[in-house]
Amino acid sequence: MEANTFSIVARCARTGELGVAVASAVPAVGSMCPYVRPALGAVTTQSWVNPYLASAILDAIGEGAGAEAALAAAMAADPEAHLRQVGVVDAAGGSASWTGSSCTPAHAAATGTDYAAQGNMLTGAEVIAAMEASFQETADEPLGERLMRCLEAAQVAGGDMRGRQSAALLVYAGEAFARLDLRVDEDADPVARLRQTFEIAKLQLLPFIDGMPRRERPSAFPQEVMDLLLKSPPDRPGGGGSSQP
Repeated sequence: MEANTFSIVARCARTGELGVAVASAVPAVGSMCPYVRPALGAVTTQSWVNPYLASAILDAIGEGAGAEAALAAAMAADPEAHLRQVGVVDAAGGSASWTGSSCTPAHAAATGTDYAAQGNMLTGAEVIAAMEASFQETADEPLGERLMRCLEAAQVAGGDMRGRQSAALLVYAGEAFARLDLRVDEDADPVARLRQTFEIAKLQLLPFIDGMPRRERPSAFPQEVMDLLLKSPPDRPGGGGSSQP
């Protein structure tokens, strides 16, 4: 699948959270491009997608390689590296990005401590510049919010030259399960719809996730969370959903 896409992989220096935000003019981009292993790293694989690159990169990070070395080794072993675009961030904040020579223009990438932003088939390089600027300007925000703003900034700057169809936001903390895994798989304005979903998730989903068992805490759900989720969706903070069976 050719997922000509704009994305950012990132780490929060304060919390150690790792995440990916991605948008594209193909359906269900969140099902194929973003990968995270908690306490190790985050990867996005796009253009002519090869999910095995993400596995190889995260395996290498798990064996002690940094983002740059892990990415270089994976691309050296890929006979179609010229078709790929890949971004990586590791748990120490190291980052790297690869854009193959046959990726569709306009393409661009930007890396720095804690982030790698990249895209191809863009309206222009300013899309990635906007993502990078947004990430750098929002250091005090939670990682999910920072990544969401990066997508919004990229969309305002132009986005995918073919149009819009899907978007996704994936964030892991230190547990084996995601703290946020939100997807808009088919929509005329997916980044805006993802923002709507994210706002409801902050009020209704994150309290549930935060009450789930942890490695160090077998925990029971807080009663207020149980009470919240026994209500019909429109009756909860933020509303949404339907009360109809």
